[in-house]
Amino acid sequence: MEYIIENANILRESELTTSSLLIKGTHIAAKYTQNHHKKRMKMSAESFIMTPSYVLLDSTIPLNASYQEFRKYLINHFLKKGCTTLLTYISISYESELSKKINETKTALISSPIDFLISVRIPLRLLTPSFIRKCKRERVPAIFIEVNQLNELNNIPWGWIREALFPYNCPLVPIISAELKKEAKGAVSKWKGIMKKEKIPAIYEELIEKKPLSLHVLNKIGLYPQKSSLLHGSEVSYNLYLKAREIMNVDEEALFLYHSNRLVVTVNKGKVIRAGEEVLFKPGYGEHVRVRTPSYFAL
Repeated sequence: MEYIIENANILRESELTTSSLLIKGTHIAAKYTQNHHKKRMKMSAESFIMTPSYVLLDSTIPLNASYQEFRKYLINHFLKKGCTTLLTYISISYESELSKKINETKTALISSPIDFLISVRIPLRLLTPSFIRKCKRERVPAIFIEVNQLNELNNIPWGWIREALFPYNCPLVPIISAELKKEAKGAVSKWKGIMKKEKIPAIYEELIEKKPLSLHVLNKIGLYPQKSSLLHGSEVSYNLYLKAREIMNVDEEALFLYHSNRLVVTVNKGKVIRAGEEVLFKPGYGEHVRVRTPSYFAL
């Protein structure tokens, strides 16, 4: 099916632009800055603010809960908030656990109505070339590193780590321990300094859970422009917020955090999954996303 979404007020981070989108099936076939009077069915989006659907990090998904509890959690924390892709991570203590735990998590998410990515969380001692090579084979999109003591960072053979990450280059993401929270700025600053100096693919700050991942982070983990994008060739996944004066000058994050009452439509891969207060939970519609190349799209 082909149709045109006309006069879409598209908000991407802090930039608001107006475009028309040619939709073919589940993908955006073209994006126009001016209206094209083609003989196709048209839908006016002039009364809305459109955003790409969100990607959220959530490490507390109740994978072992009953189906009803799992369903309720995903509806409240994802579908009702305009999120159509989730990123979670599994805690790994030993290298030999990796494949087994990833497969267990994939099985637990088999009824997910939205796409999902599975990352790993490890203690710093497990950051070895051997473990990284296993992560590359599994197409792990990011490796979350527990930082408990700053001096531990000085003992890592970063040259070997950089070589092991290449050419897949999934980013390392810091998780600052509770003991270091009082000096969090110093810890994050040291992490950033080492990552830059050693030329390690990394995200320089902790990621906040249950908040949309930024375009920069999405690119780092290899999701952009495949997800959370309204570019030519991207999947048709977006949100529509009722337009009003008070939201015309807000950025994408503020829209998500403070104006969720104006979210009226969510479309996931061409299918409407939210219309008003009605939410469609389609078990198994979500897929396990395997990242091909992190940081592929230059920003």
